[in-house]
Amino acid sequence: MSAARTRAAGRLRHSGALSGAPPPVSEREAVAVGDLFRALADPTRLRILALLDEGEACVHVICARLGMSQSAVSHQLRLLRVGHLVRPRRAGREIYYTVDDDHVAQLIRDGRRHAGCAEGRGGRR
Repeated sequence: MSAARTRAAGRLRHSGALSGAPPPVSEREAVAVGDLFRALADPTRLRILALLDEGEACVHVICARLGMSQSAVSHQLRLLRVGHLVRPRRAGREIYYTVDDDHVAQLIRDGRRHAGCAEGRGGRR
């Protein structure tokens, strides 16, 4: 192989083109992912999502299980709906909520697992 081709192959390897690395994050994608993590950064919303990961629940059940007022839970659920993290289902006068999809549930599980591992290493870094 010529020296020029060797240098070119080295540049490709270092750029990630040959290693299967994902493309750089666009500004639009960075904002969307930042918004997602901002929504997940609130402990109350995480508690609601963890509860909904166990199964569908109405506002009254969420209030009782988390010891929160209806207005506080409804406010957080609205933010989670806007962020497409939970999905509502109306049944008569009740509205039941569930995590929006398996990706959301997996994010919550992975976050809890990672936090548990961090606690085993001495808590927050």
